[in-house]
Amino acid sequence: MDHYTDYDDFAQVYNRHWGGFSIRILPILEQLALDNCPPGSAILDLCCGTGQLAKELAARDYKVTGVDGSEKMLRHARQNAPNAKFNCADARSFGLPTNFALVLSTYDSLNHLLTLEDLANVFRNVYRHLQFRGVFVFDMNLDAGFRSRWAGSLNIVADTSAVVVDAKYDEVEHLATMLLTIFTPVDEDNSLWRRSEVTLTQRAYSVDELNETLTSAGFAETEVFDARGDFAMRDEGRAFFRAIKR
Repeated sequence: MDHYTDYDDFAQVYNRHWGGFSIRILPILEQLALDNCPPGSAILDLCCGTGQLAKELAARDYKVTGVDGSEKMLRHARQNAPNAKFNCADARSFGLPTNFALVLSTYDSLNHLLTLEDLANVFRNVYRHLQFRGVFVFDMNLDAGFRSRWAGSLNIVADTSAVVVDAKYDEVEHLATMLLTIFTPVDEDNSLWRRSEVTLTQRAYSVDELNETLTSAGFAETEVFDARGDFAMRDEGRAFFRAIKR
């Protein structure tokens, strides 16, 4: 089983600065799936990160399981969502005893799968874990999203962390990279700080590639929604996918 230790140094700053994305898209998840998913249903939060979405789902009386490859991400998740269950596992190969009514994977988590073969393994694994007529909802950055949002630098400074972000996108290889230089204190009075570097890589897939891979995994019905056009999000080039197990 692969654990994504490269993401461990990112966990603290992700929890503070990026984990809230899932709360921002809750109204979209309601439209796509949650409104038709009664309380008490089993939901899988795949690539759950630091557990902010799992917290919101558990508060709505869903039976929530989170899966992520970074154990340090899951330490935050267990604190943020104590009523959910969490497993450290690879999205391509995890195995759980529960069949889920709904599987969610948010914040372009699946763009981190860098080959269609890996993505197909995730889709097949999700299909195996869904109940009949279960729903799979995820969002992805498309080419336009990387071209518009993965360029240049960004600095984030807070009392217990500082992050320098440098992002770029290779339009030929369809690969996006984000170098994060992270500074965090290592003592109680913040007099000594540790520097670490994390490189995140994502791949852009086309809508056709994603739909074909979903179909090959067994999903007979798929729909695609534009984040900006359908849901009035600011994010250009982000798409939401809904697939149903028949």
